[in-house]
Amino acid sequence: MIVTLTANPSLDRTITLDEPLRPGDVQSASGAREDAGGKGINVARVVSAAGVGAIAVLPLAADDPFDGALRAAGIEARRVPVRGHVRANVTITDASGVTTKLNLPGATLTRADASAVVRAVVEASAGARWLVLAGSLPPGAGDGFYVDVIDAVRDALGAKAPLIAVDTSGPALAAVVERGEPDLIKPNDEELAELAGVTLPSGDLAGAVVEVARGLVPSRVRAALVTLGADGAVLVSADGAWAAAPPAIRVVSTVGAGDSSLAGYVLADEDGAGPEERLRRAIRYGAAAASLPGTQAPTPADLPAGDVVVTRLSPPA
Repeated sequence: MIVTLTANPSLDRTITLDEPLRPGDVQSASGAREDAGGKGINVARVVSAAGVGAIAVLPLAADDPFDGALRAAGIEARRVPVRGHVRANVTITDASGVTTKLNLPGATLTRADASAVVRAVVEASAGARWLVLAGSLPPGAGDGFYVDVIDAVRDALGAKAPLIAVDTSGPALAAVVERGEPDLIKPNDEELAELAGVTLPSGDLAGAVVEVARGLVPSRVRAALVTLGADGAVLVSADGAWAAAPPAIRVVSTVGAGDSSLAGYVLADEDGAGPEERLRRAIRYGAAAASLPGTQAPTPADLPAGDVVVTRLSPPA
């Protein structure tokens, strides 16, 4: 069982153009779709599509139209009643796969709302293998909200607490790394550089990412899965560091690719796979998501057939 928390869910509207986006101009779209989105929901959709149990926890008002899209996603969800409606995010993708996103801030969580969400996560996490805390935080939650969730889950469940993965950025990620001791973080290279306050070089990106991640792993974070876009991903843990590049695909939309990578990683861990296979599965799921329109959840049948070569970059720390 894998539990996810999406504190700031979104109705993802994806608009497809046959030509490059021309700011300030009027263009006709060739297609559009709407999906129940938010990083944690995306992870839960991928996990569920693979036949593994998943529960998505999220704040959601009883009268929110988003609930229709959530039910259509076909995942088990724990809805925490709140005031205010889910935000809408707009993604514009052209024929070459270039993506432009407009993300709204989301409804404000009150202190009572935040406490109710934490309680729901604790209840859902009993018996789970992984708890995935994913996405931005809504107004009112505070930068340390994910730390509060981690503390509450571990205090309540003790040795039976699930492994905890965090996929966020900015001050929320900094707070988790400073005080949360997560089992896994999943930044991209830009988010990792922002966290460390460094600029990554254009050459040997994977090697530079490993060097930066080693400042966090394993002293503050047990492992880091760092996605590098078209360059693949790097996994850094106390057991070593590995890099892998994706197989050749036709990129349709990169929205949700990182979420699918994280889902692939935890799915491989559910199967008892070692670090190389966890990274390989993360790469395959991320590539599959990038080859699909909108924020569709890739299934095992969507995984690319090309080989994913994993290279060990460093020995155990």
